[in-house]
Amino acid sequence: MTHLAELNIGKFKYPTDDPRMAGFMNNLDLVNAVAERSLGFVWRLKDETNNATNFRIGDDMALNLSVWESAKSLENFVFNTIHEKFYRRKELWFEAAEERHFVLWNVPVGHRPSVDEAWDKLQDYQRNGPTERAFGWAEVMNAVRMRSVRCSVGS
Repeated sequence: MTHLAELNIGKFKYPTDDPRMAGFMNNLDLVNAVAERSLGFVWRLKDETNNATNFRIGDDMALNLSVWESAKSLENFVFNTIHEKFYRRKELWFEAAEERHFVLWNVPVGHRPSVDEAWDKLQDYQRNGPTERAFGWAEVMNAVRMRSVRCSVGS
């Protein structure tokens, strides 16, 4: 049996203490709490502040790294909770992605991926497109729903 790991990266438009980031930063605890209470949630990367905004990957990219029981449980959290409100407004806080910035991959139950592992998976997906090693929403999500929520390259 496997679980599903996800990595989503983005470059902040402003420092996290900039007033223009308040709408995002002031709601992190709420959104993270909803994630952790969501059916199918397993684990997420966080530090002593209970979020991951201090972690960086690649070219100073912020990251979200988590594990879910299934693609359906992750999809439900992303698109059917308060998370969607922030997802739809991400252009306020993050620069537009120029390449794939989100990747999924299967992990053994109990495995907690490292930042290095996640970065390797994203680079694999960027180089090779979807494979059994690394893939995106299109490979796991309902195609009609996918077209309605896709917002940028590599989502």
